[in-house]
Amino acid sequence: MRHAPSGDVTPLHDRAADNLRFIRQAMERAGSFTAVPGWGGAAMGVTAVLAAGMAREIADDTRWLGLWLGEAVVAAAIGSAAMVWKARRASVPLLSGAGRRFVASFLPPLVVGAVLTVALHSAGATRLLPGVWLMCYGAAVTTGGAFSVRVVPVLGTCMLVLGAAAVAAPAEWGDAFMAVGFGGMQMGFGVWIARRYGG
Repeated sequence: MRHAPSGDVTPLHDRAADNLRFIRQAMERAGSFTAVPGWGGAAMGVTAVLAAGMAREIADDTRWLGLWLGEAVVAAAIGSAAMVWKARRASVPLLSGAGRRFVASFLPPLVVGAVLTVALHSAGATRLLPGVWLMCYGAAVTTGGAFSVRVVPVLGTCMLVLGAAAVAAPAEWGDAFMAVGFGGMQMGFGVWIARRYGG
């Protein structure tokens, strides 16, 4: 008659639960786009705060718009470069699987924002743009973030709420809202992502 080995033996159901937990976490990582740049996002926030400081001194709507569009180009360059760097460092493919879904979900709200920018500026309603931009960017981050780490859609939701408040607020507060959203929130969440998710 065989005797059970002495000492602690992990029950089969505990080992199975551990294995299932490992498999589930591996599948979540494989299905998530983890190349969202934390430090790049924080750097984007710094440039937005600087732009907001300069923008509040500009009375002419066309010059004001030009400044913010220039800031958008700078931020996009920083974010793209940081994303490529992080993806290469982590050996994560940018445009396959979760990365492709992230980009496909992220871009449409930005296209809407671009179209609304032209329409509102042409209609003489340029000062409504801070709220519109914050909401469009928030929608992009929320939808794209559905394929990324959990904190990303939280950032998007915060941007959406802030954008809605900016639309309802006096127009002269627009640059302050932009400094808070594209600046402060982007820096705060960027540092959080960098520390928790590897840069």
